[in-house]
Amino acid sequence: MYQFSGKLKMLAIVLMAVGLLGTGYSFFSAPKTLEEAKEILAKQDAHHGGGHEAATTHTEEEHAGEAKVEKHVEVENHKEDTTTEAHVADSTAAHTEEVAHNAEQEHSKEATENTQAQDSSAVHVADKAHTETTTEAHAEVAAHGEDHGAAHAEHALHQMQNRPWSALYVALLFSLGITLLVLAFYASQRVAQSGWSVVLFRVMEAITTNLHYVSLAMLVFLIVTAMHMNHLFTWMGEGVTDPTSPNYDSIIDGKKWYLNTPGWLIRSIFYLVVWNAYTFIIRRNSIKQDNGDLKLHKKNYNISVIFLFFFMITESMMSWDWIMTIDPHWFSTLFGWYVLATFLVSALTVIAMVTIYLRSKGVLPLVNDSHIHDLAKFMFGFSVFWTYLWFAQFMLIWYADMPEETTYFLLRFNEYKVPFLAMVGMNFIFPVLLLINSDFKSMPWFVILGGVVILAGHYIDLFVMVMPGTVGGQWGFGVGEISGLLFFTGLFIFATFSAFAKANPVPKGNPYLHESETYHYYNIEHRGEDSNHH
Repeated sequence: MYQFSGKLKMLAIVLMAVGLLGTGYSFFSAPKTLEEAKEILAKQDAHHGGGHEAATTHTEEEHAGEAKVEKHVEVENHKEDTTTEAHVADSTAAHTEEVAHNAEQEHSKEATENTQAQDSSAVHVADKAHTETTTEAHAEVAAHGEDHGAAHAEHALHQMQNRPWSALYVALLFSLGITLLVLAFYASQRVAQSGWSVVLFRVMEAITTNLHYVSLAMLVFLIVTAMHMNHLFTWMGEGVTDPTSPNYDSIIDGKKWYLNTPGWLIRSIFYLVVWNAYTFIIRRNSIKQDNGDLKLHKKNYNISVIFLFFFMITESMMSWDWIMTIDPHWFSTLFGWYVLATFLVSALTVIAMVTIYLRSKGVLPLVNDSHIHDLAKFMFGFSVFWTYLWFAQFMLIWYADMPEETTYFLLRFNEYKVPFLAMVGMNFIFPVLLLINSDFKSMPWFVILGGVVILAGHYIDLFVMVMPGTVGGQWGFGVGEISGLLFFTGLFIFATFSAFAKANPVPKGNPYLHESETYHYYNIEHRGEDSNHH
């Protein structure tokens, strides 16, 4: 029997404690007021091109000033021309009527002076009116700029406040998704009546116990979200389905038969109940089956068939409800499969890494290099499958060039270019080059190396699915993101290895155990501790 070591248990507890403290700090340090958000934006502008924006504003002010000066010169010239013309007319009239009566000359002179005064007054009024109009126009532009700046700052504030929630959500969803797909892979091995993987059943069963813990955390998160304590899902916003509201969204209104908070929460609870019920029943029956009762084996087969049916439905709907509706104007018919692929590759990687660790401790005596080789084959094959789905979804949307579809990738390529492109290399190029060689698949340190990169790459994949729709350009990888990963890694270690220690590592009652024990892949050479098996 395996003993959960004190050092490993302490590591799990420390990771969870540090993760909780870091998560709490990320919530505490998030901006609370609009003024704080403006200060952060000012620092970002200063660091990422604020000087350019200031220069642009200054240039616009200079152009406005130049236009005003030109208009003022034009008015002054018009004023001078008018005065000159009046003066010439006065001189001509005086010369022509020089012989006229003095009274008439004086009267003509007074009329001329009155005309000059009226012209001068008209020009002054026109100049004053122009000045007032220009001032009002500048005031209107300034007010519009202030309104736009205030709206931008308020939007950025909501994104900054969403960031700790989003960081926690990504880590939670990643842990839950991996555990769920370990459960689904385990169920598929039972339904397929596979012989090679039986010696790995206790490892997979131990990993799936983590589902109980993360499901509880997810349930709390979902309830908190439904209570509007965060704003990750814009379709939950106030008035988005009310035609009289300024927040009205006709697209979301058309989907409200599905996108409504009660329905979303009820569906989510149903998913969690189905998954956890199967996890509890199958592990209990599997341990009971150690007495050799074949009726339990048949019962576990039937339960697994039913579970896989519900899994294929609930996994797709889960990916819609928990991830795709973050961007409610966008949808993809491939999205459920795409999320399945990213979690499945990660799940197989985790199975391989936990198996290699336990095997190194001598508690999996029946596991040989061929079992590791087959796990690595699955890692390799589903990395290619993930790449196919990623390319199919991206290429079709890019080729169709429909605005309602391309905005999804446009935001990610513009704001998240580095992680968006990096994950392709980490999730496809690296694992394929590393694991394409058959001999490398049975080398534990090679599998561990590839597994670390695969897990990091698929975490980034999920990160890029969630963050653009929740935090936009206010993203980063800091305390909140690291803390979420640390907490759920510690929780995974504690749940998995404590559960593994409570059951026999060998499923003795399984009728395919001997086939699994003697399993040998035909073209690899067993080495090291299990060389005596052939």
